[in-house]
Amino acid sequence: MGKLYVVGFGPGGYEHMTVKAVEVIKKADVVTGYTTYVEMLKEFFPDKHYIATPMMQEVKRCEMAVEEAQKDQTVAMVSSGDSGIYGMAGIIYQVAAEKHADIEIETVPGVTAASAAASVLGAPLMHDFAVISLSDLMTPLDLIMKRVDCAGQGDMIVCLYNPKSKKRTGYVEQAADILMKYRDKETPVGIVRHAGRKGESSCITTLGHLKDAEIDMFSVVIIGNSQTYVKDGRMITPRGYRL
Repeated sequence: MGKLYVVGFGPGGYEHMTVKAVEVIKKADVVTGYTTYVEMLKEFFPDKHYIATPMMQEVKRCEMAVEEAQKDQTVAMVSSGDSGIYGMAGIIYQVAAEKHADIEIETVPGVTAASAAASVLGAPLMHDFAVISLSDLMTPLDLIMKRVDCAGQGDMIVCLYNPKSKKRTGYVEQAADILMKYRDKETPVGIVRHAGRKGESSCITTLGHLKDAEIDMFSVVIIGNSQTYVKDGRMITPRGYRL
């Protein structure tokens, strides 16, 4: 029986990959994934056999991975971050079921972008938080903003994935306006670009000035709750311990 691992390899750097992720990739007969992710891994695993597809071909990519595993091979389907958080784990199970594939599937977790970005900023995720993608390719915009509104009502820290692209230029500002109904405009906001990768950079601003910040698809935006503060250049959300 073939084995298909759905592997989250973290932000991109070797130092952030789990031991399990490295072991699985090393022993795989075939490594499949999005072209950009495959190029990242070639630096660390140059001798592997790779099969890559470009963006917007997720279903085809999963079909190829399942087909390779059906040949009694060990396959690693790779995703950056965690494979079960906006990764390929869900669709792999769907495709395998659709094909009635007699293979074994195992999900290998990894460091997600929220964790990587938070570590750069300090300790902003020390209390309840929501991770919300602003990409409306598969989720209606009104539903996305409803989720932002609910997180605002609950005073949750909000971590925004896919915050801005060439076509989606105003969604971050819209989310900020919604959150300012429930929290002060001086609420700290951390922005990390290329978290855990080469070219990593970060800055801390406020909810009121978020519209002026430089943000793109490589950015993760973490918006603090009503208790979040900045001290010595670090963004901190207290858990509530008595000192």
